[in-house]
Amino acid sequence: MMFDHALAGAADRIGAHLAAVLAGRGDQPVVQAMRYAVAGGKRLRGFLVLESAALHGVGPAGAIDAAAAVECLHAYSLVHDDLPAMDDDDLRRGQPTVHVKWDEPTAILAGDALQSLAFELLAAPALGPAERRIALVAGLARAAGAEGMVLGQALDIAAETAPAPLTLAEITALQAGKTGALIRWSAESGAVLAGADPAPLGRYAAALGLAFQIADDLLDVEGDAARAGKRLRKDVAAGKATFVSLLGVAGARARAGDLADAACAALDAYGPAADTLRQAARFAVARDS
Repeated sequence: MMFDHALAGAADRIGAHLAAVLAGRGDQPVVQAMRYAVAGGKRLRGFLVLESAALHGVGPAGAIDAAAAVECLHAYSLVHDDLPAMDDDDLRRGQPTVHVKWDEPTAILAGDALQSLAFELLAAPALGPAERRIALVAGLARAAGAEGMVLGQALDIAAETAPAPLTLAEITALQAGKTGALIRWSAESGAVLAGADPAPLGRYAAALGLAFQIADDLLDVEGDAARAGKRLRKDVAAGKATFVSLLGVAGARARAGDLADAACAALDAYGPAADTLRQAARFAVARDS
């Protein structure tokens, strides 16, 4: 219950901040699409920013721009990932995807603008001294780019035409970029904001991100599309290698549980103050959407 309350509170706070940021930007279709793209969702990445900041004595006012930034970056990635040239999805969070509701050019431009907005938000003076803001900018650029998320996406696309299915090690490396890089930046950002050592949160996030992706693979096989708010069984239909196809359902679930345990253990130095983050790790493997 503590985690549910914290996650919902973070989502509301981030949503209100994004609404205020976008309120003065007119009502062109591209701005409408930006608002649409950042609406809803669990906002787990933004929650990790706020929670890791609180763990280091940084309140919401000093972290909200970073939380909103990673949600903008994540939303941009989803808008582009849903495009016909990528995953060609028509449903996201139970609603038509941006290119379906508007058109492909608007979706591309809305994603571009959300990516730019992420870095604009990280320049906000409320995030603290310039050197810490620069560290956040540099870290998010690496996490989102050709060393992180984009690399993971590129490896995923290449795997579709590879002569042989990916190995477990290859899938792990792929997902460390595609899913894990933004999760890691989010968890470490609270320490960066406080000028503290981000290494324990980095270890936590590495395990959390992989557990989160294994749960996604399980949902694709076992989940309910109505609850998930998106098309499922895509990986099976495409014949893609996943954690489930390589480990089996029981093996994947056990691996996710072990990773959740590892994530929790990485927080030992923080004691009970990190209990909400531990609950986030449990949520990552037990969720149904």
